[in-house]
Amino acid sequence: MLSIVNVLNKERFSPRFYVAAATDNMSLQKAQVLEQSLLHQGKGNAEAAQFMQIYRSREVGQSYITSIGTSLIAIAHAIWFILKIRPQVIICNGPGTCIPLCVAAFMFKVVGLRWSSIFYIESIARVRKLSLSGLLLYKLHLTDQFVVQWPQLQSKYPQSQYVGRIM
Repeated sequence: MLSIVNVLNKERFSPRFYVAAATDNMSLQKAQVLEQSLLHQGKGNAEAAQFMQIYRSREVGQSYITSIGTSLIAIAHAIWFILKIRPQVIICNGPGTCIPLCVAAFMFKVVGLRWSSIFYIESIARVRKLSLSGLLLYKLHLTDQFVVQWPQLQSKYPQSQYVGRIM
């Protein structure tokens, strides 16, 4: 994801909100390092990036039954988040924080408040089948663009877009 953010037009996509799971200690640190390097290169400003943590729908290894409750809490938190920042673009790649944000943004679209375009990019590690997050977003039609990085995935999921390797 950081490779994608690194090539974005920083003036057009500003401010940038980096969102990671409350249980994820590494992702936001890596995003902060990226933003600091942009500052040193003169390609960013201190106000352009904010770092936030939200609840995950499901932790790795968590049972599907208990994930119903954690998903509802995560969606409520994501609704607050979407209301607070009203993002124009959401770019996500599948961790447990992705589903609540996409569901919240989609709910606002359903009621006529279309603030966000949702772009989902499936991991390059997914060669034969979609991740659980990707499968849910694809089957529920929650994204505006659904991108895969392998042609066999696009063949299997025809509503996706194959763009080759993104990095």
